[in-house]
Amino acid sequence: MTHQNPYFRPLPASLRAGCCLMACVAWFSMTSGLASAADVAQLGTTLTPSGAEMAGNKDGRIPAWKNEVQATDGWAWGMQRKDFWKYKNDKAQYAINAGNAAQYSEVLTPGQLALLKQNPGFQMEVYPTRRSCSVPDFVAENTRKNVASAKMGENGWSLKAAVVPGVPFPMPASGAQAMMNMKMRYRGQGVEFQNGYTFVSPRRGSEDWIQAAYEQSYFFPAGKKGSNNLADVGNVEYFTYFTYRSPAALAGQALAANIYLDNPSGETFYYFPGQRRVRRLPAYAYDAPQIGFENQYLLDETNMFTGTLDRYDWKIAGKKEILVPYNVFGAYDFKAKISDVVQKNSLASANRRYELHRVWVVEATIKQGARHVSPKRTYYLDEDSWNAVLAEDYDVQGALWKVREGYLVPVYETGTCDVLAFSQYNLPEGRYVFDFTTVGAGSDVKWLTDTKGERMKASFYTSENLRATSDR
Repeated sequence: MTHQNPYFRPLPASLRAGCCLMACVAWFSMTSGLASAADVAQLGTTLTPSGAEMAGNKDGRIPAWKNEVQATDGWAWGMQRKDFWKYKNDKAQYAINAGNAAQYSEVLTPGQLALLKQNPGFQMEVYPTRRSCSVPDFVAENTRKNVASAKMGENGWSLKAAVVPGVPFPMPASGAQAMMNMKMRYRGQGVEFQNGYTFVSPRRGSEDWIQAAYEQSYFFPAGKKGSNNLADVGNVEYFTYFTYRSPAALAGQALAANIYLDNPSGETFYYFPGQRRVRRLPAYAYDAPQIGFENQYLLDETNMFTGTLDRYDWKIAGKKEILVPYNVFGAYDFKAKISDVVQKNSLASANRRYELHRVWVVEATIKQGARHVSPKRTYYLDEDSWNAVLAEDYDVQGALWKVREGYLVPVYETGTCDVLAFSQYNLPEGRYVFDFTTVGAGSDVKWLTDTKGERMKASFYTSENLRATSDR
């Protein structure tokens, strides 16, 4: 079910062909920051505070959006999140597998159809649609301000100005603006994994998994509560730190990285315990393989997509109603047994959940003169939260190569939704990666909403501090 969003305004043909100055100014006033009062008024009326369509869909399977508290009384960090979810008793309505995928093709992506065809054991259990994603009032107010004030950089891929935390472009006029919304979605001030896992399934003919355990933290300067200009908090998407605990080949290795919104190189520092030294890795970005994962996991595949937008041309292909991973608490079940969830060819179907939602479809095509092992990509952004919930990568021959699923959950600490855990399926090699999960870890991931602690400071993410913490 593909349809153009009524609030997306491509440049009309008459203007592309040439127009008077006043006509061009009038169009750009609707799309590029010079907003009218009517544009702003849509937020909270016909559009949600984040820019999604407030109404349900025509057949009623997608309900109208309501600002609902998702957690029932009594939840505190360390308790199972699903046990306190408002809709925890939902039952699957039907299941899709290789045998019946064709009859549901209208609400499936090319990547999902390929997964179902290639893996007969892959099953999608479909539940009632729950539009569980909202934002706090201060994020909603900042988003309203951004309709008139947010601006992309002159290069077309960086963010020049915005009020944060908030959605920079709730009515995006370009694919780059939509992707910037994904990057700048409100996630609180930080995220901490006391125990996290990355799994990589075995090569064909082998039984040897990669199972890496780590401690990791994220710091989002733009997530500071209140109303702040981007320039005042720094043009940084995030800072991150991790150190591996296992396996032996990775144990002790550590990383500190500063990911910018306007600087493609960023700053990445890596500690190698065998050398007892920190090295700067200037080329550790884009399609560089991540250390230790047998070329199954590229740097910019982290978090569904990470890094700057500069190597691709980004195009909004419209909106579509498709089945996407949503309210997937099973991908964060820290009390589960790993072998029950992380199975040979995919996560157990009981730990995945699919719902019908509207998504922005954004196509990325490699720029002339740039290079990447995946010259074409497609991202599917949830309209209610701007999370990337699906992605597809194509190889240099144009064949579908990798399929990613982002496991969205409502976050009780922040009042929003987020995607941390995700799977990536390498179709030609028959392997998959499952990362940012706490399945079997014994402790939950924690979203932070204040600036307490040394890890909520930029000074923690320096080469000097990485050396000091790693040498302890």
